[in-house]
Amino acid sequence: MPIKATPTPGAQLLTPTDHTLIMIDFQSQMAFATHSIDAITLRNNAGLVASAAAGFGVSTILTTVAEKSFSGPMFAEVTAPFPGKTLLDRTSMNTWEDAPVIEEINKIGKDRIVLAGLWTSVCIVGPALSALAQGYEVYVITDACGDVSAEAHERAIDRMVQAGARPITALQYLLEMQRDWARTETYDMTTGIAKTYGGGYGLGIIYAKSMFNAHEG
Repeated sequence: MPIKATPTPGAQLLTPTDHTLIMIDFQSQMAFATHSIDAITLRNNAGLVASAAAGFGVSTILTTVAEKSFSGPMFAEVTAPFPGKTLLDRTSMNTWEDAPVIEEINKIGKDRIVLAGLWTSVCIVGPALSALAQGYEVYVITDACGDVSAEAHERAIDRMVQAGARPITALQYLLEMQRDWARTETYDMTTGIAKTYGGGYGLGIIYAKSMFNAHEG
């Protein structure tokens, strides 16, 4: 019997309500040694993800490592969309081994985890493999992660994908949250984030609206 298509989204697509985003160690000391992605692009992509999550009301955890004693403050691009939000500071490199973080994950109660942070091969691999082992679905925003070398970053992504994690990108994350330009209640927010953080795509939106008053919907 032939398959019959229906106008419904695939189950693997993310929605604002079906996952917990964990943004990990976007801190000065961690960024100094990051060479797989330049600092400007990293900060831009981290800001895009944080703004998208805050705008769509995604359950989000912000966590740092040794903030006061070594690694320094979290990027303002990450914290600004969440004014007043508590940062969970850890001693463990693996976020999944930190009891307060796990308590928050359990309180939120979502079985999908989306990860972004520094460094890919340590602070992202650790929670990704740990969450997968406990039955969670895991997505990794690869261009909102970075490592000490391109080799380290790429091998870490390979390792996580081989274990079952799903790689996505920052702009993809934003557009997957919106997914339909007819959702007018979040249209201006989504295009506004794209204008600020969306690079050439954002410039295209600015140009089209300024010159032609164009509209995706």
